[in-house]
Amino acid sequence: MSTATRGLPEGRYGKAKAPRSRRTVVVLTACGLALGAVVAWLAYTNLGSAPIETERAAFENLPDNRMRLTFEVTRATPERPAVCVVRTRGIDGNEGGRKEVLVPAGPEVSRVSTVIRSTSEPVTADVFGCSYQVPAYLSTGQPPTG
Repeated sequence: MSTATRGLPEGRYGKAKAPRSRRTVVVLTACGLALGAVVAWLAYTNLGSAPIETERAAFENLPDNRMRLTFEVTRATPERPAVCVVRTRGIDGNEGGRKEVLVPAGPEVSRVSTVIRSTSEPVTADVFGCSYQVPAYLSTGQPPTG
């Protein structure tokens, strides 16, 4: 006689669980699929292609620890202004200077050039990142206070 036909001792293993109903299985499967769809949508919106992409076009050393950086900005929403943070790096790899650059509303692809001051002699410059959240002091032309 096998264990399946005679059953297991209740005191040692507890009562046998009743099989799940078909309705419960359908509801749990639907909830799992809905949760998977929400996770996929969140991953797509947060990890999908960036709304603003940049590419460094050129950089050149200038006197007095300054560097000119030219870069191209490609925006998904070109009618909105954007801000890009650019930086220089020294020979040791450390950041020597940083600057916020306003990219006004305009064409989908814009070429921007700016000069960045550095605390040491810069050897390279790059774009750290861009955003549509433009600080008020950049969009109004007023210098920052405080």
